[in-house]
Amino acid sequence: MIDACAKETPHERLRRDRGALLRKLDGLSEYDARRPLTASGTNLLGLVEHVVTAEARYFGGVFGRPSPEPLCRWRDADGSDLWATADEIRERIVGFYRRAAEHADATIGALPPDAPGHVPWWPEPWSRTNLFSVLVHVLGETARHAGHADGLREGLDGRTGVRAEHESPVDERARAAHRAKIERAARAAASVAAGRPPHAA
Repeated sequence: MIDACAKETPHERLRRDRGALLRKLDGLSEYDARRPLTASGTNLLGLVEHVVTAEARYFGGVFGRPSPEPLCRWRDADGSDLWATADEIRERIVGFYRRAAEHADATIGALPPDAPGHVPWWPEPWSRTNLFSVLVHVLGETARHAGHADGLREGLDGRTGVRAEHESPVDERARAAHRAKIERAARAAASVAAGRPPHAA
């Protein structure tokens, strides 16, 4: 049996990472929230939509507690769960995330860590699982996508960090100097690996 206290730390971390992910949308225009920022089309609002739908499914039907509202698209073959269409309103997606989080928190609070669940999209024998395992899985996915969002937001306007109080104004000159130092180190290492003197980079 898993100790009931075992779910408190991952649950608290999940709450923190949800907030970090949502914060990456703060202050962005509709275009910047939705535009593709990688070759595969990854975008900030799409990451939020993907994570909220996954969380709603994992802490919903997996434990016989389905979402009280319809779920967004998810895991479509064309990747359509990782972007928002023009008619999908950002405030509705964010609002759904907050409501899905409340529903998930209620599931986590109501069930013991070893409560059985069934994840039909996982292969056997892993599809028969428990609340603790699902909590760890969803925490990992949320942290992963919050990290993606952090990098994407930095590319847009330089903002990084988990919490607003950790942010400081971006010093573009200092940042450029730091980046140049790292570039020089990378080129020097490549020269050494190629058997050339470091200054030949």
